[in-house]
Amino acid sequence: MRLLTTIAALSCYLAKRRSSENMLLEQERPSEFEVTGISLTAVGLVPTMGALHQGHLSLIQRARQENATVIVSIFVNPLQFGPNEDYHRYPRTLDQDRQLCEQAGVDAIFVPTPEEMGVDLKNIQDSKVTQVIPPSATISGLCGRSRPGHFQGVATIVTKLFNLVQPDRAYFGQKDGQQLAIIRRLVADLNFSIEIVACPTVREPSGLAMSSRNKYLTATEKQQAAVLYRGLRQAQAAFRAGERNTSKLIAIVQQEIAMVSSVSVEYIELVEPTTLIPLKTVQEEGMLAIAARLGSTRLIDNTILRDRQPIIAIDGPAGAGKSTVARQVAAKLGLVYLDTGAMYRAVTWLVLHEGIAIDDECAIAELVSRCVIELAPGQDLQSPVQVWINGHNVTQVIRSTEVTSKVSAIAAQSAVRQALVKQQQSWGKKGGLVAEGRDIGSHVFPDAEVKIFLTASVKERARRRLQDFQKQGQSEVSLEQLEKDIAERDWKDSTRKVSPLKKAPDAVEISTDGLSVTEVTEKIADYYQQRLSQF
Repeated sequence: MRLLTTIAALSCYLAKRRSSENMLLEQERPSEFEVTGISLTAVGLVPTMGALHQGHLSLIQRARQENATVIVSIFVNPLQFGPNEDYHRYPRTLDQDRQLCEQAGVDAIFVPTPEEMGVDLKNIQDSKVTQVIPPSATISGLCGRSRPGHFQGVATIVTKLFNLVQPDRAYFGQKDGQQLAIIRRLVADLNFSIEIVACPTVREPSGLAMSSRNKYLTATEKQQAAVLYRGLRQAQAAFRAGERNTSKLIAIVQQEIAMVSSVSVEYIELVEPTTLIPLKTVQEEGMLAIAARLGSTRLIDNTILRDRQPIIAIDGPAGAGKSTVARQVAAKLGLVYLDTGAMYRAVTWLVLHEGIAIDDECAIAELVSRCVIELAPGQDLQSPVQVWINGHNVTQVIRSTEVTSKVSAIAAQSAVRQALVKQQQSWGKKGGLVAEGRDIGSHVFPDAEVKIFLTASVKERARRRLQDFQKQGQSEVSLEQLEKDIAERDWKDSTRKVSPLKKAPDAVEISTDGLSVTEVTEKIADYYQQRLSQF
């Protein structure tokens, strides 16, 4: 692991790293193809202020699973501290942080001084550095009310880190819910080509959200501080029981926290998680957020209240039976089948129909940004979805050998995925659907209530594909060639930079070798019912 303290060293390291990985990608390909879930060139960034704990390590571990290179920045940012806040006494544990990063498989840590980052030891109001100012609606409430300038300071330094590292993905914790929403807005508004990965809050056994500032608390205070999470859980229980009124949900939290007199509440608010606009009632989802003080220590926490039917996300390699199983699961449970694979096939068909080369990403980006895809219920279980693109009914033609052989290359293109994922997520807001693909549980619906990873051996998948071709009366293809094609597609799907095929950390893996579609469907339906009973 490298320790880098200057921008020049960071730039040099990343340039050499990217150069060597691109050479490897061009010159070598494993003789045994396998699903890895790690892009061979992707860079993941985990921005921190040091004093690392298990919460940070969960971000690092996720980044390690998804990227070839993992960079952790450690920078106590003076711009996000007010004049009377704890900048000078903020925990600094670089030796311990280095050891933890090395054990977690981090490739390099970037530990610049304020001077190296172009800022001085002043808060944002006094600083002369160019600022990145998020929309006022996102920074005027919650923590922004008592910490003026804080989020400008965060946004300014995060933007500088994004420009310096140019990561493919950046990792942030859900605990800092307001910060997460602001960073997501920043990336969208400034057109950064970066995937923001939100990771669940990691908690101590008492339920207290892990934070570097927990070091300020005594053992007794830590137990007292756990009342914040207890209050949020009480509100969650009321929400699940049907309560949607903001005032009543907040009152439930207040009542619980009042039982610990040493905790002083700064705010309890219920806001829309993306815009941070206060809600009177929860229509689809809301973030119930809290800030409080225990002695001189300021603590924050939040929980997402989501009013939707559950989503079942089914991922896995090509030929594992995802679409057949997803259709039957949707029919059995009375849910909607969202055929995401058909969307990518439809775009692939359109590319071929328009005579566009599959590697002409610019022309494809133009095409997909203007195309209109419509999905409608089919007549029976065998054809549960009718597919149109730009007015063409392509339900049958998108299953051709030509489309099948090209869809992986089209789906891997960033513009295609961005356009289709946005539409899929819009359809998923109400829930109550079953979706299948390569990254449904890990990227499209990371908060899906049920995540399944269907897999099968290459031999079994090739046998099934051959049977499908024979039933469709298509030209004969040898079993050996199909095995080779499927293995290579696995490798391409799982090592591509944009949303590679991988098992989500909280997905249940089911191997379909030796199982009928009905047996697999029953397994998923049973698991779905188990998960429902936990909510």
